[in-house]
Amino acid sequence: MDAAASPESFSFITLFLNADWVVKLVMIGLILASLGSWAVILDKLFRFSALNRAADRFEEQVGSGRSLEDVAGEAGSNPRHALPRMLQAALKEWREAKTKGVQSEGQVALLSQRIDRVLDTQIARESAKAEEGLGSLAIVATASPFIGLFGTVWGIMHAFQSIAAAKNTSLTVVAPAIAEALFATAVGLIAAIPAYIAYNKFSTDASKYAGRLENFADDLSTAIQRRLSERV
Repeated sequence: MDAAASPESFSFITLFLNADWVVKLVMIGLILASLGSWAVILDKLFRFSALNRAADRFEEQVGSGRSLEDVAGEAGSNPRHALPRMLQAALKEWREAKTKGVQSEGQVALLSQRIDRVLDTQIARESAKAEEGLGSLAIVATASPFIGLFGTVWGIMHAFQSIAAAKNTSLTVVAPAIAEALFATAVGLIAAIPAYIAYNKFSTDASKYAGRLENFADDLSTAIQRRLSERV
């Protein structure tokens, strides 16, 4: 440990290099967790933006007055996005019922329930996809401050041991040692704060997207039921 402190003694690199090996491991783990959370954050930013743009375009097509069959056909046999998949699943049930013939109100009710279940399954699957990665953000947001605090406590204990061994309690000796320990808490907060903010934002975005799917499913179910009632 240096006999005197200098401005260079408080640089991030110097604090890391002079820290105890346990504190170094804590900081490396927190830095990796922060990088992982930022990867999730960037992925979610682009993904939610793409999902909403695709939903906007498809809702415009559905609301253009064209037949649902034409819109579903243009989406292809294996569409990438949720709304066309939901439309195709509902129309599949409708075509099967149309082939078999729907002649009573009871059959209409059973078909409506079957369509609702199919759409609910699609919504649950797409909502789960939208929420992928949010669990890791929650872990980083909640655990990082405590992990950083552990590194700080360990670093302070090690610093006091070193100071006692050196028999020098001057501020120029104590300050860098304490700063090395506190740096672990700072790294923990640097990892936790963006993850916490992003988790709350993307949880809200995922809920809004799920609500959008549910609204589309309700409108679609209503349109199918209207067709069925006209045939009975």
